[in-house]
This record gives sequence, structure tokens and C-alpha cells, in this order.
Amino acid sequence: QLQFVESGGGLVQPGGSLRLSCAASGFTLDYYAVRWFRQAPGKEREGISCITYYGGRTDYVSSVKGRFTISRDNAKNTIYLQMTNLKPEDTAVYYCAADRSTPGCGGPYYYWGQGTQVTVSS
Repeated sequence: QLQFVESGGGLVQPGGSLRLSCAASGFTLDYYAVRWFRQAPGKEREGISCITYYGGRTDYVSSVKGRFTISRDNAKNTIYLQMTNLKPEDTAVYYCAADRSTPGCGGPYYYWGQGTQVTVSS
């Protein structure tokens, strides 16, 4: 199945850090832009960060700007999201998805994974 496999989530205290990985399964990542999303319980899925297919442009939703960093390693077929200074409101299931457009991250999105749970709590 063509999808992403998200990993790296877990339980962390406020102010802590996690690095999430988004590994492409069944396809080559090189020419896809990728967006990270998150979905908290009872909430709609929210796009939080984007990296273009070449990695030259990134963007972040205001609530994570300055705390999260998106990056890509095409040789490893993987996208990363480095999260620092985590807050309880960051608690959610985190997903990544591919954007076939150029430069991308406006959607539509494909290859959704199962997500990885991030819980920020004392």
C-alpha cells in the first residue's frame, strides 16, 4: 500500500522535545511536497507545517512557528518534524501526507499514514 508511516510520538512533559519521522512506503519521496497535520480528540485535522519537494521553502502555522522544524532527507525517503518547547495543546495524533503539486502543500494530499500519538502532559 502506498502510504506514509509516522513514528516518534510519545508522552513528553511540557517544554520537552520530540522528533517525528514520516517514512514513505511504496513510493519515492523526491518530487513530492509533504505537509504535517495533527488532529486532537474531537477536533478537525489541522495542517501545521509544509516542506516543498526540493526543500527550499517551509511554512508553519502560527501556533507552532519557532518551536517546530520540518526537514527532509530524500536519500532516506523520510520527512522529519523536530518539535521543541512542547505544550499541552500540542497533544494530538500527527500525520503526514504527500502533495503532488509544484511547489506543493496546497493539496490535494495523498498517502496518509496511521499517525503517531503525541501527548504533552505533566
